[in-house]
Amino acid sequence: MTADRIATALARIETAIARIDAASSDIAREATANAESKAAGSSARVIELVNVHERLREQVAESLRELDDILAKLED
Repeated sequence: MTADRIATALARIETAIARIDAASSDIAREATANAESKAAGSSARVIELVNVHERLREQVAESLRELDDILAKLED
């Protein structure tokens, strides 16, 4: 192999390595963005579930107060 062909082959290899490196960086950034998006979505879902739980707890407490009132009236 001549020196020119070796230099050309090395240049092509270096170019390919640069493209692979750029692609892997893009994939890593995309994976990070997806993970952050899922985490944010999960946090929003947890907050929503906590709010729903609180509303249900209040409804149950109100229902128990109403039952107590009804039982108190029946005892009189």
